[in-house]
Amino acid sequence: MRQIKYIAIHCTATQPNATVDSIKRYWQENLGWKDPGYHFIIDPVGKITNLQPVEKVSNGVQGFNSCTVNISYIGGIDPAGNPKDTRTSFQKTALIDQIRKMKRLYPNALVQGHRDFPGVKKACPSFDAKNEYLNL
Repeated sequence: MRQIKYIAIHCTATQPNATVDSIKRYWQENLGWKDPGYHFIIDPVGKITNLQPVEKVSNGVQGFNSCTVNISYIGGIDPAGNPKDTRTSFQKTALIDQIRKMKRLYPNALVQGHRDFPGVKKACPSFDAKNEYLNL
């Protein structure tokens, strides 16, 4: 069993209409990843897809993957490609639900955005997850 210290919140840095399959294909074909970038991904209608068992490592935060559960929503950029919180109300609800499930499994894990990890120079998840989920 992995020692989980973090629950990292991500955006896919795609348009909100991207599909789970297209994102998975990008990881495999463009990045050459065998494993997905996240454990869970949430589409605009709030459907949560489990991409990787939490017992296995995903590719969410370089240098922290061994101790992190990665959760992402589809979206996170505006039409020009700039960071923007594009979460729908369904995604917001699903994120809270999934974080709560993970906190029940890993009560001491810190919830924070990808951007809150040391050395990360990304806007991901395009909102302040650390403060928004502080009390979960």
